[in-house]
Amino acid sequence: MTTVLQAYQFALDPTGQQQAMLSSHCGAARFAHNWGLAQVRAVLNQREAERSYGVPESELTPSLNWSAYSLRKAWNAAKDEVAPWWGENSKEAYASGLANLADALGNWHTSRTGKRAGKRIGFPRFKSKRHRLSCRFSTGSFGLSESDRRHVQLPRIGLVRTHESTRKLARHVERGTARIRSATVSFQRGRWHVSLSVEITKTEPEPAVKGGTVGVDLGVKHLAVLSTGEIIANPKHLDAAQRELRRLQRRAARQQGPDKRTKRTPSNRWRTTQARIATLHTAVANARRDGLHKLSTRLVAEFDTVVVEDLHVAGMVRNRRLARAISGVGMGELRRQLDYKTTWSGRDLVAADRFYPSSKTCNDCGAVKAKLRLSERTFTCDHCGYRTDRDLNAARNLAGLASSPSCGATKNEPAGNPRKTSPAGSGYRHGKTPTQRAGANAA
Repeated sequence: MTTVLQAYQFALDPTGQQQAMLSSHCGAARFAHNWGLAQVRAVLNQREAERSYGVPESELTPSLNWSAYSLRKAWNAAKDEVAPWWGENSKEAYASGLANLADALGNWHTSRTGKRAGKRIGFPRFKSKRHRLSCRFSTGSFGLSESDRRHVQLPRIGLVRTHESTRKLARHVERGTARIRSATVSFQRGRWHVSLSVEITKTEPEPAVKGGTVGVDLGVKHLAVLSTGEIIANPKHLDAAQRELRRLQRRAARQQGPDKRTKRTPSNRWRTTQARIATLHTAVANARRDGLHKLSTRLVAEFDTVVVEDLHVAGMVRNRRLARAISGVGMGELRRQLDYKTTWSGRDLVAADRFYPSSKTCNDCGAVKAKLRLSERTFTCDHCGYRTDRDLNAARNLAGLASSPSCGATKNEPAGNPRKTSPAGSGYRHGKTPTQRAGANAA
């Protein structure tokens, strides 16, 4: 048995008063974040100005501690003056905004000093009212309702009805195999949600139904082609919604929208159209996420080892002719789901090297073609004459990496335990290369 962190998200059905209170708490978190950031910037600018005048380092304005504890201490000393209304919301709302600011400042500092590999992180920015509403509760009375399984308890807000039953999590809590650590409320996809961070004890995973290894080649024409020969069709949810989406966007273009330069406020009809556009995008995203969850769950349940490509999705979408099609597939999301699901189930996830020529390599003789155009959907080997579908050939080559000696990867250890680093080669076990640990992989 292993203990892992897992999030349970539930849609909420709050009353009108509860919606106002949720918005107020999220606004309080944003206000505290902006207040703390203003204090940090003021001190940094003051010290920079003093340096420009030749003031010695020992005589500069004392720097401000960026830890969450120090920011909360400074907020408590000034809240009566800067926010006399602070008592309307739970103290956790302000602590949430300051904790997020402390994390952002810490990430910027480590990136700036070179202690963090990967993409450079910019200095935190002020949050506007158009940012996504979010607030986290880590102390106080929060969790599932004890009376039924259709409500959650939130500090100062009380019992809020959930759109769906919480029985799955409630059973774990009643058995003592789960402990709720924090609750995060957010307004996304057109409605309020609550995400519960849970420390849950998982039992030994079930053995794979089929066992063995499967190679997964992701694409645009097909969502995935497996090395077993199975083809997973691409539902193309975004393409199916394009006609309605274009119609709504043309309507919004004819209506009175906001204008920052002239400070023009949008009309109610423009707001209604934007709400319909958001609802359509939400339906597309939900359908895509549901399909990827079903695929990833099935792969993990049926096979012991799953081999995927380490795709550079951020670079692939720079091709304006394929950007929408690639984004509509959700390659990065499928990789993310396979990553944690294989860990929880005790399976093996192998990621091929980003430059491994899976499509150009002959699965029969191992010869590598010099060129293979994207329009060539049938692979024909110039050396042995082997002929097969391009994507199936790539999937079978990926499946062969799991047993390849050059892969150098070891069997995954049980979920929750550290894994051994794999030597460089044609592939690596998930989460164990320096570049992946640093978050350099776009997928």
